[in-house]
Amino acid sequence: MKILFLEDDAVIGNIIFEFLSEFYDVKHCFNSADALKYAEGNHYDLYIFDINVPGISGLKLLKSLRDFNDTTPAIFITAYQELKYLQDGFELGANDFIRKPFEVEELQARIENIKRQYNIDEEIFIADGIRFNIVEHKIFIEDKTFSISAKESAILRYLIGNKSHVVSTNEILQNLWHYDDMPTDDTIRTYIKRLRQILGKEHILNVRGEGYRFE
Repeated sequence: MKILFLEDDAVIGNIIFEFLSEFYDVKHCFNSADALKYAEGNHYDLYIFDINVPGISGLKLLKSLRDFNDTTPAIFITAYQELKYLQDGFELGANDFIRKPFEVEELQARIENIKRQYNIDEEIFIADGIRFNIVEHKIFIEDKTFSISAKESAILRYLIGNKSHVVSTNEILQNLWHYDDMPTDDTIRTYIKRLRQILGKEHILNVRGEGYRFE
């Protein structure tokens, strides 16, 4: 599970980072500008944002990401006690809140809850006899193994994470590539063509003029 963690307090941040790193792949940022850069250039399974950080707030950062169709689950951590921040966070697309001070084990419990809700794991069961290992970038179909590229793996994870939702090529580009490194639409079609060849067209539907839907 890949987590983007935003916390500017070095002491608190390092405690949380060291604990979570025992269980997850965590990237720690100390300001919202760096967090935005990593969010735009990489795929993460979960965001954990402090609200009061240098630059734009964690709330505004999530709003910016949601405006670009980034549906990655998000947990806010905050010292604020006012109900307004909780209400604003949920309106902007937050999935959970945790107030300081808290035990790191409580944060992990909330992470595991989101992990279950969004079916985030190292291995995803796509259908009978079909498994997808997101760490090794491999698809297992019965007794056959197919190795795929890291980008093909990221695209498949994104489609699975938005199951039954039509995902456009533009949405894939915005969520999985950095702005300065975006490939052409043809490159995305090539990636998806290979995934459809491996999995079967019945699992990745081509919705003409709109995009792709995972079933």
